[in-house]
Amino acid sequence: MHTARTPVHPVVEEVTERIAARSAATRGAYLARMAAARAEGPARAGLACSNLAHGFAACGGEDRIALRGLRKPGIAIVSAYNDLLSAHQPLDEFPAWIKDAAREAGGVAQFAGGVPAMCDGITQGRAGMELSLFSREVIAMATGIALSHEMFDGALLLGVCDKIVPGLLIGALSFGHLPALLVPAGPMTSGLPNKEKARVRQLYAEGRATREDLLEAESASYHSAGTCTFYGTANSNQLVVEVMGLHLPGASFVHPGTPLRRALTEEAARRVVALSRDAEYTPLAEVVSERSVVNGVVSLLATGGSTNHTMHLVAIAAAAGIQLTWDDFSDLSAVVPLLASVYPNGSADINHFHAAGGVQFLVGTLLDAGLLHEDVRTVAGDGLSRYRSEPVLDGDRLVWREVPARSLDEDVLRPVSNPFAADGGLRMLSGSLGRAVMKVSAVAPEHRVVRAPARVFTSQEAFTAAFRAGELDRDVVVVIRNQGPQANGMPELHGLTPALGVLMDRGHRVALVTDGRMSGASGKIPAAIQVTPEAAAGGPLARVADGDEVVVDAVAGRLDVLVDEAALAGRPLRDAPPDEASWVGTGRELFTALRRAVGPADQGAGVFGPMTPGHFGAAVRV
Repeated sequence: MHTARTPVHPVVEEVTERIAARSAATRGAYLARMAAARAEGPARAGLACSNLAHGFAACGGEDRIALRGLRKPGIAIVSAYNDLLSAHQPLDEFPAWIKDAAREAGGVAQFAGGVPAMCDGITQGRAGMELSLFSREVIAMATGIALSHEMFDGALLLGVCDKIVPGLLIGALSFGHLPALLVPAGPMTSGLPNKEKARVRQLYAEGRATREDLLEAESASYHSAGTCTFYGTANSNQLVVEVMGLHLPGASFVHPGTPLRRALTEEAARRVVALSRDAEYTPLAEVVSERSVVNGVVSLLATGGSTNHTMHLVAIAAAAGIQLTWDDFSDLSAVVPLLASVYPNGSADINHFHAAGGVQFLVGTLLDAGLLHEDVRTVAGDGLSRYRSEPVLDGDRLVWREVPARSLDEDVLRPVSNPFAADGGLRMLSGSLGRAVMKVSAVAPEHRVVRAPARVFTSQEAFTAAFRAGELDRDVVVVIRNQGPQANGMPELHGLTPALGVLMDRGHRVALVTDGRMSGASGKIPAAIQVTPEAAAGGPLARVADGDEVVVDAVAGRLDVLVDEAALAGRPLRDAPPDEASWVGTGRELFTALRRAVGPADQGAGVFGPMTPGHFGAAVRV
């Protein structure tokens, strides 16, 4: 066992302290409200008889007796199950397992509610993608509805991908006096290598592969139940929340349909029952702390994870009264080395990462270097060192053992002493065009500084038409604007990548600048994304014209248009985002209120308003 504790790196400590200082009022108000909710005792004990009777009317046997008698902890199951999406299809069996395991542990689990789970892979490049980011807020609200029945002493949150895990957490944090565990489903087995899939996509973009060739490659990549195997937002979700102490140790990347996955799911049920009792009471509000949020950011940076988390982690932290900023990401990125090489940052997939030592080796090497906080509360108990251990089955019994002290494949996962790069995989850019995020872990050093004339578009379709017409066969900074949250919900723009890759392979200097997203699947193209303020909010991006010289510099952290500031500000707006009359179809008209209310990307792109002490209850004394 590892007993010696390495001092925390001074930059990690300084960033954590300033987050705590910045958040003192909002965090204090949040914790006071959670403490007041806990002090009231089990909520269902205060329900009127009619209310309580409704809560167990459909139960039978000992569950009915337990709920009626208020003797056993009530556990809410909130699930993103559907059988359309490969990542969530395995969740179909989980509630039955959970109910049996909770009953054996002395609790009663009830399926409290389902939340929507849309697939960015299916909606990519389609109108439905414009609802993707907003679905996080819908999931948060749906989680709140599920828990609002006040029948529960703890919760299990079942979800995997993109907006689902952040939405579940944001919703559950409004009930942060309850213990809560996230329960994953695991990745699919490895299919067609991701590098080969990317090659076929680029051939198709050039017209050198047929649609049938492309479909064959895609279906060989995405071939079974489970999460997609590249290191996008879904797998970044799993890694980050495990390092934050919200999964059981080692739960993230165990395949669905295996005895170990079932054993971990059942153990999650037993564990949340234990955490709901006084002896081990561990509320979600105390697991999500300033230190655990920093741990999540560090793990994201150390693995070159999804840029979506520069918004999601900000929004999750805000739901717990913690004010996380892009400057915090930037300062941590300067001292956190890149330790993983997983597609699109390399050729390996998430299964190779797991086999090399996975989250457990990552936690160990970062703890030993003082880059993670050990002194945190987790769903497995106090102290992050518990996450050095991996789960295995000893016969039918689930046990944890420490992983080897070395990586089993340094082409995929390395120790802090031998990193792939000395700093993290994300860069924060700022300049005359505003602020932006760039994922550089997959961008070759020689492509990290681009100065070239702009070519401006307001849609992926217009860009594709120009590419096919040969209009972009030169050095170019492609600007795609009016793709921010206020404009059209901030869709991901992965469809641009193959064509931009073709231009780069022809020897051109190429970069992308957009107020939209690229997420964890962004690859070798230098892409300054999530530009804030966005064009629809009057940001400078709205006034860039074709031919303007634009500088995208990930080395110096700059994003500039080489036009006099006054001259740029005096230009008329050249285009506009869709108005309410045209932002319709595929359900978009149902989300108009969210488009009006959404905040900027650097504040989490949320719709729930700024975090102030009053947000958590003006009547609460701090």
